[in-house]
Amino acid sequence: METGEVRFIGKVTKVEEDISTIEIKPEYCEGLDRLDMYKEIKVLYWFHLRDNEKHRTVLTVIPRRHGETEERGVFASGSPSRPNPIGLTVVELLSIEGCTLTVRGLDAFEDSPIVDLKPSPHV
Repeated sequence: METGEVRFIGKVTKVEEDISTIEIKPEYCEGLDRLDMYKEIKVLYWFHLRDNEKHRTVLTVIPRRHGETEERGVFASGSPSRPNPIGLTVVELLSIEGCTLTVRGLDAFEDSPIVDLKPSPHV
């Protein structure tokens, strides 16, 4: 099986209702330059609580969160149990102070490692 290497660039440090704080490691902080030009950003994060062999072998799920009752393939769902436990959420960027981002709408838990950030330009 082919593999790659993921370097976490930070982590979610605080979650209060719909507002989350993301702390970027100092060595990646320069990469935040001009990110504040965007109202929304994509946050890729690691489902660290599901990073084990049991959850990485899941290929079908019933997405109960949305009232579904029929099984479907994991790639047709947002389930955190999947071969590569990577989450993706488009969030509202509220502020950047130094290496700290404050966002609205992130569905990650505290201590979730951050994989990447990408701008989400309005169309």
